[in-house]
Amino acid sequence: MVLPRQITFELQAECPITRARAGILHTAHGDIPTPVFMPVGTQATVKGLSQRDLWEDLHAPIILGNTYHLFLRPGHELIRQLGGLHKFMSWPGAILTDSGGFQVFSLSKIRKITDEGVIFHSHLNGDAHKFTPASTVDVQLAFGSDIMMVLDECPPYPVSHEYARVSMDRTVRWAQEAFIHYRERLVTSETRHALFPIVQGSMFPDLRRECAERLVELDADGYAVGGLSVGEPRPLSLEMVEASESLLPRDRPRYAMGVGMPDELPEYVARGIDMMDCVLPSRNARNGSLFTSEGRVVIKHARYRDDAGPLDPNCGCYTCRNYSRAYLRHLFQAGEILFSSLATRHNLRRYLDIMGEMREAILLAQFPQYLQAVRQSAKIV
Repeated sequence: MVLPRQITFELQAECPITRARAGILHTAHGDIPTPVFMPVGTQATVKGLSQRDLWEDLHAPIILGNTYHLFLRPGHELIRQLGGLHKFMSWPGAILTDSGGFQVFSLSKIRKITDEGVIFHSHLNGDAHKFTPASTVDVQLAFGSDIMMVLDECPPYPVSHEYARVSMDRTVRWAQEAFIHYRERLVTSETRHALFPIVQGSMFPDLRRECAERLVELDADGYAVGGLSVGEPRPLSLEMVEASESLLPRDRPRYAMGVGMPDELPEYVARGIDMMDCVLPSRNARNGSLFTSEGRVVIKHARYRDDAGPLDPNCGCYTCRNYSRAYLRHLFQAGEILFSSLATRHNLRRYLDIMGEMREAILLAQFPQYLQAVRQSAKIV
């Protein structure tokens, strides 16, 4: 069954030395310049920020929601009844939702994997549920997601090559089943929803390449590389991206799931990645770890007790324009809620700025110089 593209990717520039690309992702809820970082809104909210903060101040064009958490609470049928996730959370931009597979494998202590899907117990009340390739598509269609992810198995690190192959084969079968169901559902859909398969294969390049080759046959609107940030050394993570990326269609967006630290973002872009998400900027913000253009600031340190300077003199975010390091340290030490809001706002601004810097460097054919400067300047202050 041939369906029109649900999203399109306009490639604007490619680095002749690295694999870095700049483009525009066209979705039903707006155009997204790439490379792009997607703030994580697990429970239909980015912790500590309002949608107005994200849209009007930070200018984030797309955010991520989590299928596992929203399926359990408040439930996809309620969200459908209330007009879908965009209306439910009052978000005008694009939304990507994951399939919930990672949370099933990481949060549920009791689970059973079968060829049909995975049976798991809610971390909230212990109730049993089942995710299948088709059901996770249906849940995400109820959300009204612009970009949906197939159900996959995300194995831990390390695993044997034998288990990684079994897991990879299962992920491919699930993707094939998901796409059959997805295309049947889309025939009667009046709205646009893309579905991305996910390249798995643990930390084995041969399995990654085979998985990518088999998933390309699905002719999807975009492709994700999953199974990263599961405890493996960062060089190994980058190697897995390299093994997969060259086999993925040049005219489709590539999404690296769950990465990374600020100085790692350019490394993924240099390897052909267009989209990324990570909880680090918001989680680290709440824990007092702040990312700046001059390095990482651990705000609890006594050296900031009487520091009247801005958190980052090179940042134009609301936090840096209005508050000193001393005030931010005071809020953190006092356990004030305002700290989380101000810190999260800044950290996300830093991540979004990095993506903007990379995009400009690619368009100006200066990305290799940018990458080298990042590699030389990574530090903690």
